[in-house]
Amino acid sequence: MADRFRLTMAQLNPTVGALEANAEKAFAAWEEGKRAGADMVVLPEMFLTGYQTQDLIAKPAFVRDAVAAMEALGARITDGPALGIGGPYWTEQGQYNAYWVWKDGALVARMLKHDLPHHGIFDEYRIYDTGQISGPYAINGVRVGTPICEDAWHPDVAETLAETGAEILIVPNGSPYHRGKLDVRMTHMVARVVETGLPLAYLNSVGGQDDQVFDGASFVLNRHGQLAAQFAPFDEIIDHVDFERDGEGWACVAGRDDPQPSEWEQDYRAMVESLGDYLRKSGFSKVVLGLSGGIDSALVATIAADALGPEAVHCVMLPSEYTSQGSLDHAAELATRQGMRLDTVRIDGARDAVSDALAHLMEGTEPDVTEENIQSRLRGVMLMALSNKFGEMLLTTGNKSEMAVGYATIYGDMAGGYNPIKDLYKTRVFETCRWRNTNYRDWMKGPEGEVIPREIIEKPPSAELRPDQKDEDSLPPYPVLDGILEGLVERDASVADLVAEGYERETIKKVEHLLYISEWKRHQSAPGTRLSSKAFWLDRRYPIVNRWRDHG
Repeated sequence: MADRFRLTMAQLNPTVGALEANAEKAFAAWEEGKRAGADMVVLPEMFLTGYQTQDLIAKPAFVRDAVAAMEALGARITDGPALGIGGPYWTEQGQYNAYWVWKDGALVARMLKHDLPHHGIFDEYRIYDTGQISGPYAINGVRVGTPICEDAWHPDVAETLAETGAEILIVPNGSPYHRGKLDVRMTHMVARVVETGLPLAYLNSVGGQDDQVFDGASFVLNRHGQLAAQFAPFDEIIDHVDFERDGEGWACVAGRDDPQPSEWEQDYRAMVESLGDYLRKSGFSKVVLGLSGGIDSALVATIAADALGPEAVHCVMLPSEYTSQGSLDHAAELATRQGMRLDTVRIDGARDAVSDALAHLMEGTEPDVTEENIQSRLRGVMLMALSNKFGEMLLTTGNKSEMAVGYATIYGDMAGGYNPIKDLYKTRVFETCRWRNTNYRDWMKGPEGEVIPREIIEKPPSAELRPDQKDEDSLPPYPVLDGILEGLVERDASVADLVAEGYERETIKKVEHLLYISEWKRHQSAPGTRLSSKAFWLDRRYPIVNRWRDHG
């Protein structure tokens, strides 16, 4: 009977649909485990197809190719450790999120996901069937149980595995990041360890997929919930953990203990990684954005520089007579500090041409937001032209506060392919800029130091679409606005709840109204990094037409 079991945990970054590339990455990890004398190498949930596949997994031709790639990979797993890897399994009885275990060219076990998540960004009942709870399987004399992701968030699967003889639990995951997620995961996994008395290895993916970013942060727990190993978040890591048998059963020998960064660093890293992966996995290597001299575009440019390198970031200033000299200077200073290209294209002539073309229809009306939006939309037209001509993805720069209340121009500054700060409230934009100015990490590709001029952070925000315009002319002060939005969006608080918290009812009602009438804009907005558990899109799904208001 074995007294030692070496497990290689491959915290890696798959690409949805890249079946051959994902299989090669898995095989390379298996070879590394083989060189290290591992008994088993494990990869995350649905690693072969990438995750989440959404309705791609419902396409029979895709599943056929995925199963063929899985079987070809399994045939290569000879003369070495076992390999565990997630992938689909389709039969006449059902369509399953499965975990395949290979050894010596043969299938040892196929575990089927039992508890399908159907909350927040997940809707797995649409594309998978509920699998029967599988028993443990034997690897080199050790009985291993594998609850797949959500299976370990509830007691039934782990308890069944323990009752049927499992000695170690290995949990493969595709668990996307949101602020505070690691604590949530740890709480659930500690519960499973305490309930079963078994050690547990929690393996998570890393990398961006559309709006989601997987943060890794894999870990191993011993009996009684003691932390035995912890992987760094967001990094691709292949490392080995050793389990030893004692009189009470199996326990993991203390392994790597990577520090877990602050929520400010993790949010920033999530934006950098999701943007970089969105571009790389979509076939882009360069970006373009409108640099206004304001704080939002400054932060987006900085994130892009850290994701791609400053040489891949093309900034364009698009001034009119309403653009202050300070904004021109601040944009130039930011581009100089970070080594990014900055070009200037004036919009006055194009705006005047559009105004002249519409003059016979606009005659007798007073200038209003219509004329302001023409300026914004012309900027969008020009930036998209540069994107098309030079193959640079256009980034949008609206923060969550603006997305919430519609303080953005559809087909104007909302034009573009991705928005890394879409789930970041304005007050957090300020703090994130301050954090980046005082912190530097080796994963950042931009320069070190105070990369965002202090003047950009300290000046009052303005769209600069009319003389002396300030955001607070149209909106409550951002601390008030964000406090109300945090209640309405993140907590589903009522008007009465927010009044009790000290906000003015009139202001709450104004914000609520803007939130609801802007739903149509958000349905047409670019995807962006999910940082919270109530990001706009899959986390929070509201009807566009909605006449209800909270009169409490």
